[in-house]
Formats: sequence, structure tokens, C-alpha cells
Amino acid sequence: MATSSLQKKPLPPGSLGLPFIGEPPRLLDLDFLMEQYAKYGPIWKTRVLGRDIAVFMGPEANRFVLQTGAQHFSWRDGWPPTFVELLGHSLFVQDGEEHRQKRKLIMPAFHRQALHNYLDTMDDIARRYVEKWATLGEFRWLQQNKQYTFEVASTLLTGSEPGDDIERLSKLFITLTRGFVTVPVRWPWTPYGQALAAREELLKYIDAAIDNRRANPTHDALSLLVQTRDEDGQALTNEELQAQTLLMLFAGHETSASMLTSLAMALYQNPHVLEKARAEQAMLNIGERMTMDHLRQMPYLDMVLKEVERMYPPVPAGFRGVVETFEFAGYRVPEGWTALYPINVAHRDPSIYTDPNTFDPERFSPERNESSVPFSLVGFGGGARVCVGYAFAQMEMKILLSYLLRHFEWELAERQNLKMVYRPTLMPKDGMQVRFRRR
Repeated sequence: MATSSLQKKPLPPGSLGLPFIGEPPRLLDLDFLMEQYAKYGPIWKTRVLGRDIAVFMGPEANRFVLQTGAQHFSWRDGWPPTFVELLGHSLFVQDGEEHRQKRKLIMPAFHRQALHNYLDTMDDIARRYVEKWATLGEFRWLQQNKQYTFEVASTLLTGSEPGDDIERLSKLFITLTRGFVTVPVRWPWTPYGQALAAREELLKYIDAAIDNRRANPTHDALSLLVQTRDEDGQALTNEELQAQTLLMLFAGHETSASMLTSLAMALYQNPHVLEKARAEQAMLNIGERMTMDHLRQMPYLDMVLKEVERMYPPVPAGFRGVVETFEFAGYRVPEGWTALYPINVAHRDPSIYTDPNTFDPERFSPERNESSVPFSLVGFGGGARVCVGYAFAQMEMKILLSYLLRHFEWELAERQNLKMVYRPTLMPKDGMQVRFRRR
């Protein structure tokens, strides 16, 4: 479209609020977002803390941001500076050819053969954790899920030994993630200062892992990164290796821990779903070891996982920086603005999902197939930048859930706050205290 005709297009509807200040930040309020969706359709504008934002909502808007209009956006320019500083110059904030090349380097660690090689270790770790939980009896499940998923990620992606200082490292990641959504005041006693200190401790651990993989290369993701060379024969720098490894550890456990916690809550709150999932596991006659064939024969559990992704997406939204002015749905979005797509809006769209506020895994059955609309389920992204570790996450969750469903029972403790909040991934406010026992 010619520049002159593009400039004649109106800005998206909505209000920018007060000069410089804008409007109250309500972009995580689902009720508010659904009202805006009904009022404005797939795009509207707002201003938050002086930042002009175009909000893209619904599957067609998701498709534009994630696929057909991706050339108009920058990942690095979209996310808050706290994310960029704490995670480093990793795959998460890289754009264009740089992102394509780095993603290509990491992908072999998540291909089918790699996942097959991970199976026994995942199985061993899952078995050890459920036995520990049965011994504990009562615990806060979010914290335990974070330790489980971190141990899986650190063992299989960076080559650390199982049980290697996992509790301390998991707590460091909790401190790091709190820094994503806080004011970046760097004094040591502030949340952001503590997040920076946690990052330094994690980088020490990662540096030791890098040295170990240089001396003892294997087939894990870190080994692949250590051994790789660019077109000029140059290896990745230590800073590049640190950033990619930190991202793999963060992405490899934070969202999975969120989903596992939501899963356990949803199964307890929906006994008919729990019993159907138990029945499927019983029919598989799983013996001492899990196999890939077992994992492929869990269609109902696959539906449950999709329904948890739909109702409880671990990440609330995606951010992009607008690098060139473009037109969408008849409106002009200027260069320099921020684009945001709230994930929950498409997931609760009543024109796509029947009774969208009800937990109903059957909506993903072959007969109903309610997610057939492209980009209507985007909890793990979509398009060329769909989550690289999606199959890895599915596998570690299904293995753990199989043990839970076959051998254990749990109850949610009374008098706790189960309101779901983003900090920065989705979690029950009190961390979900449970009573856990063997069946």
C-alpha cells in the first residue's frame, strides 16, 4: 500500500487516555478484554504508562501478528526492558535471520530421536518426585512442580546430574522471574536487584555446565550449541551460550510448571474428567517403564492438556514492537507503537468454543474439533516461532500425569486462595497446598 494512502487510514478505535499517562493497565483483566472484543472487534488502541499499544484480539488477529504480518514486528522491541536484561540476548528477543540461525542450532535437541533418548531419564525423575510427594503428604504443589520441571530441563538440556542442587537453583529462577514484572530499581534489596543477583548466580551454574560440555560433549542442547560453528568457523561466545542456556532453562520449566499445577487443580475440580483420564491409563497396562508407544496412546489426556492450555494459558499475552507502519482490518498502526495479543481472548471466544468458561476436554475430540479455526489455540505461540520445546513439555507433563493418575490421589487444602494470577506465568495465588497420598 502506498505511504500516502496508508497515512489516510484511521488509527484503531479506543482511547489513549490522558497525555503521557494513558489509561489504567487492565490488559490482563479477561472480563475487560472480552468487553473490548465485543465492542471493537479484532483491534483497538490504548496507552499504558506512556506506551501507545495496538491490541490484537481473536484468531485472525493472532494469525496476522504470528504469521502473515510478522515482518512488521520486532520481538526485542516489544517486550519490557526487564525481560531483555534478565534473559539476555537470547532466542526469545532475536529477530529475522539471527533468530532463524540460532533456532536451527537448537532444534535438533527437540527432534523425535532426541525426545526418544530423553524418555528413560524423564521417567526416572517423574517416578522419584511422585514417591517424594507421597512421603511428604502435604506440600505446595506449584513449588514442587517448578523443581520437577527444572530438574528435567537442567538434566536433559544442559547435562547436569539429577538432583544437583535443584531446590536452590529453582528458587533462584523464582527470584529471577519476579524481576520481569517489577520496577527496574537496581538497589540490592529491591525485587529487581535481587533478580539481577539471582541471574548472576544462575550464570555461574551455566558457566560450569558450558565448561563441562566443552570437555565432555554429548547430544544435549548445550553440547550442540558448544560444538556449533558459524559460516566463518567461529564458535558462539560465552555470552551467547549463557543467554541461550538461561532461556532454555527458563522456558523449559516455567510454563510446564504452571500448566502442571493448573492440570492438577482442574482434575480435582472436575471428578468426571479425572475418572475418565484414570480409565484411559488403566487400559494401557503400563508396566515398570513408560514407552513412546504408551505416550502415543493417550488421546483423552491429550485433550485434557489442550483444554488446560485453553483455559489456563501459562503466558497471558505476546508483545511485539512495530518496526514499520502497516494496515490491519482497515486501521493504521504506526511505527514505534507496541502490538499486544492477549492469548485468553481467542481461547474464550464463544463463536469458536461452546460454553467457553466450562472445562470440557471433549471439545477437542475428533467429532467436535472446536480448535479447527487456525490460531484459536495459541498458548504456545504459532507460526514460524511456535515454542521450540512444545513436544518436550508435552512429554514431561504426560509422563508425570500418568504416574499421578495410575497410583496417587490428591485433595486441595481448605482455606487457601486459588485465584489464578500471572507472576509472570499463571499460578494459584497461594501456590496450591495439597494433601497427597498413594491410591
